[in-house]
Amino acid sequence: MIYLCAISNIRSGACREDCKFCTQSVKWGADIKRFKEKSIETIVNEAKLAKKNKAFGFCLVTSGKGLDDKTLEYVSRAAKAVLKEVDIKIIACNGTASKEALKELKKAGVSIYNHNLETSKEFYPNICSTHSWDERFETCENVKSVGLRLCSGGIFGLGESEKDRESLLKSLKKLNPVGIPLNFFIENEKLPIKATHNKQMALKIIKLFRENFKSSIIMIAGGREIVFGKDFTQGLKFGANAIVIGDYLTTKGEKVDKDIEILKKEGFKVANEC
Repeated sequence: MIYLCAISNIRSGACREDCKFCTQSVKWGADIKRFKEKSIETIVNEAKLAKKNKAFGFCLVTSGKGLDDKTLEYVSRAAKAVLKEVDIKIIACNGTASKEALKELKKAGVSIYNHNLETSKEFYPNICSTHSWDERFETCENVKSVGLRLCSGGIFGLGESEKDRESLLKSLKKLNPVGIPLNFFIENEKLPIKATHNKQMALKIIKLFRENFKSSIIMIAGGREIVFGKDFTQGLKFGANAIVIGDYLTTKGEKVDKDIEILKKEGFKVANEC
């Protein structure tokens, strides 16, 4: 059974952090759409489309380091508006967050919080200097402590070693997230690093995570089109059981009907609920 998840970039390109893999950082000046707030009406319509396309989850993503008061109010408002009209799981992805803020999101109807560790604690200073890996880990602990379900994974192909990937896995084991997104770095001419992944490496990573997380949802997320092309079902055969459908934060994804057609052709069934 394969789970589908859609994301909505509701605040884009306004981040002051210096993550070397992210086009939303203003530091790198990538040519992307930048806006402060997507209208609530647009968000609701995107959620309706996600539900129509059989997505079990709809993720509200904001750029920026963390969940401040203004972001909290906006995401809460969006979550309530979506749930009023669409029967879908709301996932929030809004950076570092305190327990108090996360409790408010839970009250608004958010059931899952996504905050990726990205890479190993050891390698993290090579890709970001404006905040620490420990802050990310603490946010993940906060998520679980308030009763929200945790979604946390990483991004690969940044120049990390196999040892780094194993270290990330060990850290995630301490958190035991219900969902683990596996992202593969998408190059951009403005970003200071180049991708170091390939299909075989990606399949090895998927297999490794499935072997270590028997009951978690392992999701092939950003970069799957780059790594797998139309052969993304290879990743499913190696243990992944979810994909992101539609567009990503700043890059285009595959057309949903094509993804579903491929899944059916390969004999995979799409889950109706999580």
